[in-house]
Amino acid sequence: MKVMVTGGSGFIGSHVLDKLVAAGHEAVNFDLIRSPHHNGEVTWAEGSLLDPEQVRAALRGCDAVIHLAAWADVDQVIKDPASAEDVNVRGTRVILDAARAEGVPRVVYGSTVWAYDKAVGVEPYDEDTPLGLPSHFYTATKLAGEMYCRSYGDLYGQEHTILRFGIPYGPRSRPTAVVAAFTAKALRGEPLTIAGDGSQSRRFVYVEDLADGVVAGLAPQAANRIYNLVSSDSVTIREVAETVQEIVGEVDVVSVEGRKGDLAPAEISGARAAAELGWRPETPFAEGVRRYVEWVRSLDAATNGSPVA
Repeated sequence: MKVMVTGGSGFIGSHVLDKLVAAGHEAVNFDLIRSPHHNGEVTWAEGSLLDPEQVRAALRGCDAVIHLAAWADVDQVIKDPASAEDVNVRGTRVILDAARAEGVPRVVYGSTVWAYDKAVGVEPYDEDTPLGLPSHFYTATKLAGEMYCRSYGDLYGQEHTILRFGIPYGPRSRPTAVVAAFTAKALRGEPLTIAGDGSQSRRFVYVEDLADGVVAGLAPQAANRIYNLVSSDSVTIREVAETVQEIVGEVDVVSVEGRKGDLAPAEISGARAAAELGWRPETPFAEGVRRYVEWVRSLDAATNGSPVA
């Protein structure tokens, strides 16, 4: 199968490319920059998500597209909602239009478990839980993409799969993500700051496990379905800090005022992905953090002690 990944040079996308290659697929990376993690085994199609002709040219002859390119840093979304809307919403429409025009059978869309921010029902929430109007602009952009996928399915018969990601962490993470930020501070011997009492919980998922789930979303039975790709347990922000403390070394943990625009946690079920795709996360949180710390230290050694995060 020939599969194009939008945002394949990024954190999740680069791991998805790894998994596609390992599974014997022909992988195409559609991104503005070349992936530093791939050479000849992955084709780089340079282009902008907002240029329909570039997207169509890259998609031509593909059997599926995994659409991951997005503004995912909620702080940056708050600072520049217009650019976030361009990429997360209009970019998704461009992908769907191009897939329809080029006859690409499947669009796999990377969404988020923050979709359940205003869900109606009893936790744990599953894929059939009614969703409310989101309070955060980031969530609104991702839900708009989900609705576009469904609309293109209903109107044009465009096959799609929607994957709602837990909070990814692991090698190649962006430095501002919580595990990466805590690790960088701990390695410098700086205190770890948590918002409030740190009781906010998240459904983290190790990025290599997540990438396996994304590739599983190409399966025939995943057509026009939604799946939560989450870990089985929630982890509080304080537990994240304490895990990094244990692995890296003793540093202080200090509380600061809660940040504006933070998203409320929810208990999310991953039972459908397990039952229909055979996907379950395999990496316990502490083990994933240990692997990430080892990766950061290996980069540090390779750069002779220069900062890596």
